[in-house]
Amino acid sequence: MKTKKIIFILFLAVLAGITTIGKSQDAREDKISRKEAEKARMTYNFYALDSLLVSRRYVLEADYLQNKIGDRISVSNTLNFVRVEDEKGVLQTGSDMLVGNNGFGGVTTEGNISKYKIQRNLKSLTHRVSFNLVSNLGIFNIDMSIRADNFASATITSTRSGRLTWHGHLASLNHTRTFKGMDLY
Repeated sequence: MKTKKIIFILFLAVLAGITTIGKSQDAREDKISRKEAEKARMTYNFYALDSLLVSRRYVLEADYLQNKIGDRISVSNTLNFVRVEDEKGVLQTGSDMLVGNNGFGGVTTEGNISKYKIQRNLKSLTHRVSFNLVSNLGIFNIDMSIRADNFASATITSTRSGRLTWHGHLASLNHTRTFKGMDLY
């Protein structure tokens, strides 16, 4: 009788141990499958963004602008953007509160795009796009970095001193909410 109790208790202990091992393996498998699903989603996004960049019909809608010393301000993404449309491009800054040269408290310039180049990094699932925008205000060098999660930044420099960086996300021209101001130059 005492032996049966000991065997029964050992049986329950072994059964409980197997259940715990099974649950920890399930948790590990769930974590691995979530990582694999996220990797697959990011890879899909990478190739979708690639086709958007190749088509040259997109807008970087900025949520933040950053100057050359690192000061960062929150901005309206409908008024602050970098637009690429085939061989043409638009740079715009603006404010909801002010009135400026473009009607929005900022500057709008458009021109022709030259030296458009895309670099792909399959390991990190990122793109780097660089081009020049030749406008009436001068020649602007634009260097964009785009991650597979659709976060993008564009650093704009010109022949004059200064640098401004747009931080935001990409949208196709069909799905953008941007509003272009007047180009007075």
